[in-house]
Amino acid sequence: MDNVNIDQFQKAFKTLLERVMTTHTPLKVTRNTGDEFVVVDAKDWERDQETLYILQNSQLMQQISDSLKTHQQHKGYKPTQEQLNEIIGI
Repeated sequence: MDNVNIDQFQKAFKTLLERVMTTHTPLKVTRNTGDEFVVVDAKDWERDQETLYILQNSQLMQQISDSLKTHQQHKGYKPTQEQLNEIIGI
């Protein structure tokens, strides 16, 4: 994560925001009082929120773990060719 002080942030606001959005790297801004805030691309923030939701949901994490086990053992559900075609839009 890049760091700038509030003065740098104010002077280069547009450039710094563009960098956050194109590189998907959050930017920590430190105010003169020592308080800090983070600027992050909205899509990245939403993705992170979804990830946190999944990680905090023990039932969903158990389903993912169980699914991984059956996949590794080649015992998972196998869709028909017709179902695969529908899934991938052919």
